[in-house]
Amino acid sequence: MITIGNRKIGHTEKPFIIAEMSGNHNQSLDRALEIVEAAAKAGAHGLKIQTYTPDTMTLDLNEGEFHISDPDSLWAGKSLYELYGEAYTPWEWHSPIFDRARELGIIPFSTPFDETAVDFLENLDVPCYKIASFENTDLPLIRRVAATGKPLIISTGMATIAELDETVRAAREAGCNDLVLLKCTSTYPATADNTNILTIPHMRELFDCEVGLSDHTMGVGVSVASIALGATVIEKHFTLNRADGGVDSTFSLEPAEMAQLVTETERAWQSLGKITYGTTQSEEKSRMFRRSLYITKDLKAGDVLTKDNIRTIRPGHGLPPKCLELILGKQICRDVKRGTPLLWDCI
Repeated sequence: MITIGNRKIGHTEKPFIIAEMSGNHNQSLDRALEIVEAAAKAGAHGLKIQTYTPDTMTLDLNEGEFHISDPDSLWAGKSLYELYGEAYTPWEWHSPIFDRARELGIIPFSTPFDETAVDFLENLDVPCYKIASFENTDLPLIRRVAATGKPLIISTGMATIAELDETVRAAREAGCNDLVLLKCTSTYPATADNTNILTIPHMRELFDCEVGLSDHTMGVGVSVASIALGATVIEKHFTLNRADGGVDSTFSLEPAEMAQLVTETERAWQSLGKITYGTTQSEEKSRMFRRSLYITKDLKAGDVLTKDNIRTIRPGHGLPPKCLELILGKQICRDVKRGTPLLWDCI
């Protein structure tokens, strides 16, 4: 169990749902604030942005590996510098975004991509930090974030067990006591068959920490399924309307979908319960609909019980069906009418 802001995170608590704004503000502060409001209205518990500038991410080059040439990429044809210039959240927007989130009861935080971003976010008193998949092997950054002593959420996309072991050790040795690892597939969008959420309980056992899912698939089905496997945190990209465009809009949830995610993950969590067999308290009234032995003809005292005058039927007020062979051939001890439940005091 860990605490982020005013929220406890663990098996005994509702799933912690994070709305990831990323670059879906489309370079409009007004739109960014609308996204915060929509996330809060949909019931999300956390609102995450990203803290970087194009210059802290890459070089201003449009050639070779700095050019996105993969035709299957959502960002094909751009340079990395152009992409980050389009997607980044201006640092002067952070304070009004965080203020609006807090006013609405939603926990704001960010993903820093270098040490200057950590220093900046510390001045804004963020309650926790998120490390993106592409930075989960940047041990100097992880140590710097962990040194703040605040809860740390790390996406695990592409990382091997050995790399995650290095990451987790670095975080803990640098002062992180509250850690969440998010299973993640770093494709945009991801497909369900490439998500492998069975990794979630294994990751929890291996690293002894809270575990969740950073979900880039379409819809909410994979996120809901992950709750059944022990996920306590779900992160989903969020936008007002996919049709508005934006760097991450294609695989982002809209407000109605985010509300559905909050509702359905909570239902999945509620359904986990505990290991139990037998009749629950809520099922007591349903016991009467079990089958049991009933007398199907009017009988006189001394009549013999046969398959012609007793049957296994509903409701369940008579002897259980397993008693049928025991009572066949026995005599009835008193007069009974058709429709009487067969009990031991009748024999």
